[in-house]
Amino acid sequence: MEFYENEVRPERAFLVSVDTGEFDAEASMSELYELTESAGAQPVGAMIQKREKPDGATCIGSGRLEELKEVCQSQEIDLIIFDCELSPTQIRNLEFETEVRIIDRTMLILDIFASRARSREGKLQVELAQLKYLLPRLTGKGAAMSRLGGGIGTRGPGESKLETDRRHIRRRLESLREQLAQVEQHRNQLRRRREKEGIITAAIVGYTNAGKSTLMNTLTDAGVLAEDKLFATLDPTSRALKLPNGVSVMLIDTVGLVRRLPHHLVEAFHSTLEEAALADMILNVCDASSPEAQVHLEVTRKLLADLGCTGRPVIPVMNKCDLVPSLLDIPMIGNAVRISAKTGEGIGDLLAAVEENLPVSLRRVCLLLPFDQAGLVAQIRKDHVLYQEEYRPDGIFVSALLDPVLYGRVREYEILENT
Repeated sequence: MEFYENEVRPERAFLVSVDTGEFDAEASMSELYELTESAGAQPVGAMIQKREKPDGATCIGSGRLEELKEVCQSQEIDLIIFDCELSPTQIRNLEFETEVRIIDRTMLILDIFASRARSREGKLQVELAQLKYLLPRLTGKGAAMSRLGGGIGTRGPGESKLETDRRHIRRRLESLREQLAQVEQHRNQLRRRREKEGIITAAIVGYTNAGKSTLMNTLTDAGVLAEDKLFATLDPTSRALKLPNGVSVMLIDTVGLVRRLPHHLVEAFHSTLEEAALADMILNVCDASSPEAQVHLEVTRKLLADLGCTGRPVIPVMNKCDLVPSLLDIPMIGNAVRISAKTGEGIGDLLAAVEENLPVSLRRVCLLLPFDQAGLVAQIRKDHVLYQEEYRPDGIFVSALLDPVLYGRVREYEILENT
């Protein structure tokens, strides 16, 4: 008896883009290569056609369509990915002509998000985005979606399969929105609790694969999944970081961004992205080794502006400096901090920048507290920085670093002595 091992090979994908001059087609195509590999497919070739506008029926011209058909046959292509959003008619026509499965950029990103989601909220958000994208595209599924239903008591008289599926999707969308509203309410409660307790939050945002999760692990030992691929992190993670001056900050790792992020995802992940928009400060992490570093920072800045993030300090962080041959090759943007989250280079400068942008002005004071106020010492020890504590005949001497709220409660006990 002979045994054979079934080898599952990755899908062979061919990438197609229409350059209308609205964006940098070459850079976007390069990003599509990375997205394809992140999804588990193998990109084997690409085609870019310059046109004033995409063809209404097939997106690309008839000549390029013939070339695409030949490539699919000769290269054994399993999947064609378009670097734009296709209409249901375009998908149907392209699949009929090429006899190969067709997806667009949005469908690819949604697929990656679906494979990365781990938390309940993440899965709900991905499903919501997928269904909102699918609903207007059911007509592109062909005659199979228009047959009459035959279930007794399950469909209306003469109701088509297409109408039934639309009804089910709308019902599921409503259920998802209700569940997400409950999750968002819980998130808002946690946010209000942090604000009430005076917890300072700092959101790590930036382009996908910029090293945000690696930075999070370096600063807090969070153990967040960090891989060299796009959208390795989907679910937000929060960890406490104690700064050199003793102040604790809540770091929030967020989902990576990408140019031309589908609006379905922005809407579905609004509550998650809002965590960044409502943080006390923002660390805008960028891959310093990427030639698109300036563009990546701008994409993040624009999305944060769209979310209403104004009036909060933003610290540009140029990461992966260890991959740049010379410091002169690292783009210097504003007051950016140069670091390497992998080697630890520049982390001290980053922590100093965070301290400088703290939303509260901390004050180092010396106090002589009455013995009946010993509870204040315990609070200082727990939530603030306690440099010295000494029991004296006339009270408890404390040297500490306090925020304005607690200082207002204890200022009557402040003394000038500094020991």
